Amino acid sequence: MKTCIYPGSFDPITYGHIDIIERASKITDKLIVAVLNNYDKHSLFTVEERLEMIKDSVKDFNNVEVESFEGLLVDYVKSKDAQLIIRGLRAVTDFEYELQMAQTNRELYKDIDTIFLLTNLKYSYVSSSAVKQVASFDGDVSKFVTPFVADKLKRKYNKHIV
Repeated sequence: MKTCIYPGSFDPITYGHIDIIERASKITDKLIVAVLNNYDKHSLFTVEERLEMIKDSVKDFNNVEVESFEGLLVDYVKSKDAQLIIRGLRAVTDFEYELQMAQTNRELYKDIDTIFLLTNLKYSYVSSSAVKQVASFDGDVSKFVTPFVADKLKRKYNKHIV
């Protein structure tokens, strides 16, 4: 059984992420969407909230699991006996960073490869950061995230209104 890992912070998950998940799920037996629990990064959503949003977004994909992890990605990949890391590329600017990470991961664990999937053009400009910025000003994020995620964003930012 071929297992792939699609890691990320997913803060929050967007339609661009879901596009990558859908396409990656078709080329593997099992796809694990792995949410990095990075204590140094100040995320809007907790790991638990991100897991909930991702699970809701991928509930129709029967070979997709959602988990969180800490530490090095290669250690997590080894623990799951996975063969591939999936990464999405929106633009050329993503490639340089992702290439460096793929090469570092390969150096740390010679049995792992990274596959890059190009984001669908209609989502190539969408980022979690941009979605959060729009949502923070009560803008319409319905073109970027699922209704469930849009509601979570609205509730999160309404809590911060004084």
